[in-house]
Amino acid sequence: MEPANDLREASLGLSSDDVAVLRARFGSNTIPAERTRPWWSRLAAELTHFFALMLWAAAILAFVAGTPQLGWAIAAVVVVNGLFAFFQEARAERASAKLRELLPARVRVRRDGKPTTVDAAELVPGDVVLLTAGDRIPADLQLISSSSLRFDESMLTGESEPVPGLPGDSVPGGTFVAEGDAVGLVTATGSATRLAEIARLTTRAAPPPSPLDLELKRIVKIIAAISISVGVAFFLISLLIGNPLTGAFLFAIGVTVAMVPEGLLPTVTLSLAIGAQRMSKRHALVRNLQAVETLGSTTFICTDKTGTLTQNRMSAVQVWTPEGTLTVDGNGYEPSAEFDGTDAARRLAAVLAAGARAASQGDIEEHEGRWRALGDPMEAAIVALDRRLGGGAEASPPEVSFAFDKVRKRTGAVSGDQLWVKGAPESVFAACVWPEDGSPGADPGADAQAAMDTMASVGLRVLAVAGRRLSAAEQQGAMDGALGAADLESGLELLGLLGLHDPPRPTVAGAIRQAREAGIKIAMLTGDHPVTAAAIAREIGLIGDGTPGSGEPGPGIVLDGNQLPEDLQVLGALLDREGVVVSRVSPEKKLMVAQALQQRGHVVAMTGDGVNDGPALEAADIGVAMGLSGTDVARNAADLVLLDDDFATMIVAVEQGRATYSNIRRFLTYHLTDNVAELAPFVIWALSGGHFPLAIGVLQILFLDIGTDLVPALALGSEKPGDGVMSRPPEKRHLLDGSLVFRVFALLGPVEVLFEMSGFLVVLLAGGWRAGGPLPDPGLMAAASGTAFTAVVLGQLANAVACRSAGKPFWRLRWNGNPRLIWAVLIEVALLCIFLFALPVAELLGQAPPTLEGFVIAALAIPGVLFADAAHKAIRFRMRRGMTQPVLPHH
Repeated sequence: MEPANDLREASLGLSSDDVAVLRARFGSNTIPAERTRPWWSRLAAELTHFFALMLWAAAILAFVAGTPQLGWAIAAVVVVNGLFAFFQEARAERASAKLRELLPARVRVRRDGKPTTVDAAELVPGDVVLLTAGDRIPADLQLISSSSLRFDESMLTGESEPVPGLPGDSVPGGTFVAEGDAVGLVTATGSATRLAEIARLTTRAAPPPSPLDLELKRIVKIIAAISISVGVAFFLISLLIGNPLTGAFLFAIGVTVAMVPEGLLPTVTLSLAIGAQRMSKRHALVRNLQAVETLGSTTFICTDKTGTLTQNRMSAVQVWTPEGTLTVDGNGYEPSAEFDGTDAARRLAAVLAAGARAASQGDIEEHEGRWRALGDPMEAAIVALDRRLGGGAEASPPEVSFAFDKVRKRTGAVSGDQLWVKGAPESVFAACVWPEDGSPGADPGADAQAAMDTMASVGLRVLAVAGRRLSAAEQQGAMDGALGAADLESGLELLGLLGLHDPPRPTVAGAIRQAREAGIKIAMLTGDHPVTAAAIAREIGLIGDGTPGSGEPGPGIVLDGNQLPEDLQVLGALLDREGVVVSRVSPEKKLMVAQALQQRGHVVAMTGDGVNDGPALEAADIGVAMGLSGTDVARNAADLVLLDDDFATMIVAVEQGRATYSNIRRFLTYHLTDNVAELAPFVIWALSGGHFPLAIGVLQILFLDIGTDLVPALALGSEKPGDGVMSRPPEKRHLLDGSLVFRVFALLGPVEVLFEMSGFLVVLLAGGWRAGGPLPDPGLMAAASGTAFTAVVLGQLANAVACRSAGKPFWRLRWNGNPRLIWAVLIEVALLCIFLFALPVAELLGQAPPTLEGFVIAALAIPGVLFADAAHKAIRFRMRRGMTQPVLPHH
């Protein structure tokens, strides 16, 4: 459309000197930071949740009852837990801020009369911004010109339908270009924009709880119910055996507190944070910590082709014209290339390339003796081809452009009296007229169709280019905006076909094979022709000629997105298989695919980079956006951003997600085993009616939980992915399931209890105490209690090693595989020495160093736990192996 008259001069852009002056006056184009809860409010929330309130009540009651040591110890549990969670939340916020730094908003502007790309923060009022579909509008603008422009302002108005934008219209910053192209003049930046006004009045809503949140809350509620029930039971037992009310109440409080795994939630948070940190080092940036674990549960990946499975480095390798085919031998961004074809074919190819360039938005620039793409790589490849065939370095921009839209599936441009059109072959063919060739009954378009099929069959992306002369009236109507694409794009003459090659990423074939071994199904969703999509899928190993059980990719299924069934159940049944290719897919169909697979119980990861991919990314369990080529809309909707746009990076992230899930089970096993050892002395005491001495007290349990146990549990949360983590299907079980309960309550816990109580009893018997007699003297009791305490600590030291693997015995583990655990074990031993030999601490806990025989029995807890765990793993391995052995026929 014709630019508005009063904006003609402004459309040339600012000079560098003007920009410097205006930036000094108006400052940076940054929106004021989103209002967040003050630090004291967030810290208070960590100190007043369900667990914390229960513990605060217990601490207050302990002070009232005259036992300040217990009150201070319980308060310390709450404060340590709250501070840890608070600092982890602050760490996550810093990671989010880092994301904004790593993915700065970039925008194309016209300065000094030339297009260039700058950070959005550098915009100043008066800048001329060049917009295309998928761009976020970086400041308040007034449109100078537009072509089929529709922009999404739902974030401001709530209206989901994009609205048109015409020259002279004002467009608010923060909205998105849904369709078309435009040139706009910046009228306000930073805090002066309409978006900044709204930001000052609003706060962001809290996200809904993730599946991991719900699972952890389930575990917390179960443990809390058990803890309170056990506390009430011991309160009643204590009263029945004659203890005073106050003593029985304090005893019950201590038991209740002892059963609560205080370190569970902060350990989970740290494990997720470590997983996110490791992912970021592998070019996968997590925007939501809970997504780390969800990634490990992924069962179906729906991925784009261009730029994710392929390198997004287009090369025009073949040009078909009615005069013959021209083959191009050379990298798409190298100035030199070899051509194989007739002179006539080359001349027509030059005309075709010039026309395609006129209808393109991309460009190339010189960089170290090579060409480098600016904008869309496909458009840049067309510019490179035109320059190789004799086109100039600078091309005159068309007077009028018709942007691509999903209905026409083509772009157009008017240069002088010539209309150029390029796009999907079937779309361009429909707008062409075919001259008679003199052959009776022959289809004049058959050669073009055959050429397109041939190119597509070898994986080339095919574009058709056509054009025609415009009459003076048509030319003037296009300039005035009276005639649009629908009025002009008919009666075209086909100039030929462009075959563009986008080579697969070298890592993709291995990543697909790894995903298949991990039990993850993959679907490739692409806008390409079905034949092209199938050829690429074969090249990367997504589909092939393998048979079930052969380990090779099978034939899969290739679907046309325009013909997908609308019924989600039918669609899900169609897609739920190995090796799926969906061609000609639209963003709406991507959303349907995600919903259909979720209905069949899949955890779906969906990649997307376009402005219309937001709904599909949000609907998927894991939305994955591209960091290099993705739009702001896609990145804002995603849980994970691939900074290198590589599919293999997503598989790495899945591996880390699985490792995080395993780590949560590891330290859950570790925590609960300790609780069994802590609770057992109270059970024995209660069953004896109070006649058997209590091996450990409440303060000792608290020191076990927050002193010796917390650091190894945190180290277990940083365990690296195991060797077989990607050779088995995704986990589909609760964190607290039957196998974990058996391992804790029937194996590891009882073994620790055996050495704990054996050491306690041996020390008492060696000191002269006899069953049924009076309670032992305080010195003997302190040594026996110190023995029990030592046995639990050393048993937990062995338990930390055993929990590193769910299948390998301790002698098959690499000792340097988790350096944090080595340091944690050393810290645990150092704390044990302090708790035993530092007299004030030992007196506070009511314990003393073990005797020689007591220490020997306590030390045997280390091999006892390790070998009991190894025996259990060996039995499980043999049972699984026996279940998978083939049944031999009888002779």
